[in-house]
Amino acid sequence: MKRSLLAALSITVFSSTAFAAGGYTGPSATVPIVTTAAANQASDDTRVVLEGTIVKRLKKDQFEFKDSTGTITVEIKKKLWPEVAISDVTKVRLTGEIDRDWFDRKVDVKQIELTN
Repeated sequence: MKRSLLAALSITVFSSTAFAAGGYTGPSATVPIVTTAAANQASDDTRVVLEGTIVKRLKKDQFEFKDSTGTITVEIKKKLWPEVAISDVTKVRLTGEIDRDWFDRKVDVKQIELTN
């Protein structure tokens, strides 16, 4: 009796440990927003991937980003900037999420990449 209970308990513990170590690695059901026009209408925490140019600095870590559909404010922390200089004509891809509060909406950038 004790032996079968111990065996059943061991199987349960080891199988749950193996399952916890894995996880789903397939595609996501959510598709990120890819234009500033859509980003300006999106809800808080919506994932975005934008391609265009950073046209000017607004505040310390806030910038105006522009693509063919409009502009949006983006927040880019200093540690995210690449080692190369970026000007208002440099094409970039920004990955982040919408940060919306009562009066404004901006993109909290998590990654910045140079594009061709």
